[in-house]
Amino acid sequence: MPAADPASGTFQARFERRWGHLTHPRVRALAWLLDSPDLLDPASAHWGGRIASLDPVTPAVAAWLGALQDDPSPLDAALGSRFYSRLGLYAEKLLAFYFEQQGVLQAHGLQVQVNRNDTVGEFDFLLRDGDGLLHWEFATKFYLLEGVPDPGVFNHLIGPNLADTLGLKMRKILDKQLVLSRHPAAQCLLAHPVRAAQALVKGWLFYAAGATPAMDGISPEHGYGFWCTPAQLPEQRYVVLPRLQWLAPFKGQGVEVLDVEALRSQLFDLAQAVMVATVDNVDGWEVERTRGFIVPHDWTEQAGARRLAGTLPA
Repeated sequence: MPAADPASGTFQARFERRWGHLTHPRVRALAWLLDSPDLLDPASAHWGGRIASLDPVTPAVAAWLGALQDDPSPLDAALGSRFYSRLGLYAEKLLAFYFEQQGVLQAHGLQVQVNRNDTVGEFDFLLRDGDGLLHWEFATKFYLLEGVPDPGVFNHLIGPNLADTLGLKMRKILDKQLVLSRHPAAQCLLAHPVRAAQALVKGWLFYAAGATPAMDGISPEHGYGFWCTPAQLPEQRYVVLPRLQWLAPFKGQGVEVLDVEALRSQLFDLAQAVMVATVDNVDGWEVERTRGFIVPHDWTEQAGARRLAGTLPA
């Protein structure tokens, strides 16, 4: 079962105590990337030492985040005016800004091509490490546990819209993306040797009521929430979270807060999973208490059928 700390409560409560002064959405999301628990356990033998972990947030970095809250213009300039439709790209850009500000970013999104029409792959991050480089592949993922865990396989941890599983994602990263520096076409792009290639994986897992098992390879401290159908929703105050608000625990003002009946009405004939947060009003702010995915009534059957049929994309 994911670790619980009775003295400090949920992850959301701990995050709010430490970072409650950060209300700018981009700064808050960056703080979550830097200070959230890893999704995967770097110490687990299952991953063979190929899982990266960020260093703990130092007082200097905490002060830097506070300064960004006061003046977010450097972060806004780095992200630019474009609209981010892909959460993964948005998270990558936030992390690239941090690495650049820390003076360790050698390259971000560096493509490896055999020729103009043949791209072998792309380095998410090349980070300076002494006289060498670290190659980090970065992923921010959200998976629901459907059924009983399959130890070491992770295909029962499935994306809310049935697009992938944790098992498929990690096999792609470990078997394909992390070996990119060995490709001959990559050698001429690397100013220094790659000392290590690892995956940095952030995110949340979601469980049906009463189902929070321990899983080897998953960090015992990982962030987690619930999933249910609209009919199973308890009586709470809810905010529907748009995709770019999926990272950090929600905190906002002037947002639509729904009771359970209003939310069920809004989700009538639900076709795809929707993330919501349960919120408390604290000093005029709506502050996340828990989070979860609301899924179509037949989601479990769809997920099981797609996994068993092998139709999830590789």
